[in-house]
Parts: sequence; structure tokens; C-alpha cells
Amino acid sequence: MYNASIEILNKINESGYKAYLVGGYPRDIYINRESIDVDICTNATPKELKKIFKESVLNKEAYGSVTLTYKNIRFEITTFRKEIKYENNRFPVKIKYINNLVDDLKRRDFTINTLCIDSNGNMIDLLNAKRDIDNKIIKCVGNADKKIKEDILRCLRAIRFATTLNFRLDDELKKAIKKNGHLLRKLSYFRKKDELDKIFSSSNCDYGLLLIKELDLASKLDFSNLDNLVVTTSSLGIWAQLDVLNIYSFSNNEKRIIKNIQSCLKEDILDNNTLYKYDLYVCTIVGEIKHIKRSDIVKKYNSLPIHSSKDIAIKYVDICDLFNKKPGSFVNDIYKDLEIKILDNKLINEKENLINYIKEKYLTTTN
Repeated sequence: MYNASIEILNKINESGYKAYLVGGYPRDIYINRESIDVDICTNATPKELKKIFKESVLNKEAYGSVTLTYKNIRFEITTFRKEIKYENNRFPVKIKYINNLVDDLKRRDFTINTLCIDSNGNMIDLLNAKRDIDNKIIKCVGNADKKIKEDILRCLRAIRFATTLNFRLDDELKKAIKKNGHLLRKLSYFRKKDELDKIFSSSNCDYGLLLIKELDLASKLDFSNLDNLVVTTSSLGIWAQLDVLNIYSFSNNEKRIIKNIQSCLKEDILDNNTLYKYDLYVCTIVGEIKHIKRSDIVKKYNSLPIHSSKDIAIKYVDICDLFNKKPGSFVNDIYKDLEIKILDNKLINEKENLINYIKEKYLTTTN
């Protein structure tokens, strides 16, 4: 990724423009942390970039940005700019292209994200990014209150960086977040969830949740159960406890898992039927919330006589043959009965044994 990034910088430089890697990628290189997102800033305009990289996409020209896929890596390339006016405490609606790197860096959110790398691999630090990274502190570039008001998403970005990097927030930044936190209500739930997912997925999630409470953001995020929340290794376990399924934007699969976690919380997860119904993934998440050892859950799950209806030793066609009937709802009813009996250890899951049980219970009464 690094070599491909430098190649892009060289291509832009060869066309007579300046270009630098900027933001999270140089920061992560500096702290020897793996990074996957690469942003590039340049004094070339989007149309000029399009001439250099024919395959680039100008889908964000209004924001002074193009997207380039180079050697199967996605790059965002943004023109040096000043953001003159913001709308709805979120979006820059008026920008001005400039030819100065330091002025471009001054529009950015936090000093830790202002470190740059040039085409020779040199680190360029114009706003004391290294100092703040070394001190493990997150500061706004310029006035914190102004920065947070401009883009309220920066509240959650600050907490996300503090969480994932295990940095502390600058006092002025904390004050600005507390003062303007109510503006989070104007932010889309989709954007809020995107940042919160990263916080909830972090191994340092406890710290992120602590900051949310300390900065009085719980109610602004529609969290009503934060004090009783148990951190789980899956972010969906956290979402399930927050009871915001009908508020935030979840995929259908996420909704299904969250509903299953919430339902499973009411059950005995070491019961055969519960383990069978909700599967190991959901039950281990619930086990974390209930403080039940994962090893106990896995051991019990592995000892189940069946893990799905496909494991039942008799097939649909076999049951139809027994009754000399075409497939119908009666087969589903029998299968359900077999599932329950097998899981309750009242019936051994062997074909001959199941046939005898069906004959005795169903065919005898039918005849």
C-alpha cells in the first residue's frame, strides 16, 4: 500500500503539482499501527487530477475530491482548500481552492490527523502532530468550539480516536463537546452508527463508553441503558442492550441477530433447546452479558444431539413413504416433534428408532 501511495504522489508531482499523504495513514505509520485508508492532498484541482488519472472518478467534485482505485487500492485525493461555510453543523457547502499546504491542514479536525508524508517518504509536521501523538492527546486544530460546531460528527470521531488509540481528550475539546453535544440530534443515525460501531468494536470499548457518559452524550444518542450495559466482544451485543433497534439504521441481518440476542437474554442459554434455537454465536454473546463462561457454553453446544433439522436421522421423503403421502404440513409437525424429543434426550437420533417412534405415535392412532 505504501509503495502504491508513493507512486501516486510521484505521478502528481511529475505533472507539476504538489501532493502528500495526509491524515490517518501517516499518523498510523508514525505509531507503527496498521492502517487501510489512504488520503492524499494536492494543489491539483479535481479536473486536473482527472487528466492525470483517467480512471479516477469525480463523484465528489463539489467537495474538491476525486476517488482513484490504483493497484486495487482505493484512494481519496482532495484538493487543498478552505471550507468557507458549513451547513446544518455538518457539511461544507462553500469551499475555495488554495495553493498552500498549511492552510489546508488548518481546516482539518484534530492535530493528530495533520501529519503528512511527501513523495520521498519524509514526514512533514506543520501543526505539532508528532508532539500530540507522543503525548497521546487529541486536540482540535484551532478553536475547539468552532470546530465542533462546524461538524458535529467530530464529537464522535474524537471519542472514536480516543478509544481506538487509547488517547485522552484535550480539556478544551471536552468542553466543546459538552457544550455542543445536543447538536448530535441533527446528525443522521446512519452516520452516528458508523462511528459508534467503530467504538463498540474496539478492544478498548469500555473507555469509549466512559467518555460518552462523561461528556453527557448518552441522552443525545438516545441511549437509555448505558449504566447497566455489559461490554461484549461483538458490537451487536452492545447494540442489543441499548434497545435502539427502531431508532438506528441496521441491516436486516443485524436486526435479526439483535432481536435474537434480546430474546435469548430471557432464556436459560445452557438449555439444549435454547442453544439449538439461537445458535452458538448468539448464545456466546448472551453468555458474556450474563457472565457465563464461553467454554461452558461451547461444551454444552457441542454436546447437543443435533444442531439443525438437517441432522435429524430421518428425511422428509422417509416420513412421506411411511404415510404413503405426498409432502405436506404434517411432515413439518412431525419434524418439530422429533426435534423437541431429541433435544430433550427423550428420543435417540437413529433412523430406525425414529421410524419406530413415528409408527407408534402417528401411524397407530391413524390406523
